[in-house]
Order: sequence, then structure tokens, then C-alpha cells
Amino acid sequence: MKFIHSLAALAAAAALLAGCSSTRIQDYANTGPQLVPSEFFNGRLCADGVVKNVSGQVTRHFSARILASWDATGIGTLDETFQFNDRPMGDYEKRIWTLVPDGEGAYLARANDVPEAGRLEFAGNSVHMNYVLHYKTADGETVKLTMDDWMHLVSNRSLMNETRMSKFGFTVGHIVLSIRQAGPADLCLPGNIANPNIERISM
Repeated sequence: MKFIHSLAALAAAAALLAGCSSTRIQDYANTGPQLVPSEFFNGRLCADGVVKNVSGQVTRHFSARILASWDATGIGTLDETFQFNDRPMGDYEKRIWTLVPDGEGAYLARANDVPEAGRLEFAGNSVHMNYVLHYKTADGETVKLTMDDWMHLVSNRSLMNETRMSKFGFTVGHIVLSIRQAGPADLCLPGNIANPNIERISM
């Protein structure tokens, strides 16, 4: 009987933990400062981050520059350029997002390596998006990764971003980065390169 009670207790604990881990964007609706994507992601932004494996070990780090703009219909473009520490200086990776309004508090988001649109939702100080990344490796292989992406505004000029990467339902790593609105002197990318000539789109 004790064994049955133990199993029941374990099942209840597991259900409770599962419920606690299921965070919704509306959980942040009353949290500030208010994050409005078209206001924060506007102009030039800088980012710095790390890539961690499933054990939490940092395997890569990077800097990025984001050029963000919005047209008269409310469609946004985020032109992202990345320099990873394990790539030669000037060997950039690039992603260009298109954000199309999808009702109040949401966008449909596509990129050159995200062909199936993910739904980006925002409320309070947070943004959440799930999408499948078709990542092209250095040897030309394309790997499909499911990305669970959370962003939280911590001040009017900066936010924190954490993304869980999974494949076949199993976590394979995390990306953690900070994004800040750039000042006139910020070049964002290492090497003092203000206007890099980017030829290869691999990310």
C-alpha cells in the first residue's frame, strides 16, 4: 500500500511541476516596463550572447547587429548580422525576419531560415515565439531545430532573451543573449566594422 501511495505522490508532484513550467505570455500582462515590439525594435540594436549545450556548458559566443524598421502597414523587418567566436573575423551569419501583424498582440514571423511562420505574441514586458529553425551548418548540412523563444524587457533600452533549442522533443541546448538599443558610437560587431559587406547567408 505504501508503494502505491508513493507512486501517487510522485505522479501528483510531476503533474504539479508540469503545470508550473507551462508559462503563458498572458502571465506577464501586468508586468512592466511595457514592451511594444515596433517601438523597441526600431533603428539599430546591438546584441551579445552565448550558446550552451544540453549540460549548460558554453560552446560558442557571439555579437550581433540588428537593423529594424517598420512600414506604413505595420510590417516589420529585422535584419540581423552575427559574428561568432568560432568563425573567422568577417565571416558573418545573417537572418532577416519579416513580422506581419496577426491580430492584437501578435505577429506572424518568417525568416530566410524559418520558412514556416512562427506566431510571435507579446504582453506586458515580454515576447514569446515558437518556430522551427532550418540551421545550415558550416559543412552545408541543414538541421531543423524547434526554438522556444522568450524575451523580457528589463529597462527602456535593453532586454534579455533566452531560447530553448530542441530536436524530436528533447532539449539540445539554450541561447542566452542581451539586446540593447545602440548609441551613435556602438558598432555592435567586433573588429570596428561599421558597415560589413555580407555575402554569405548561413543562419
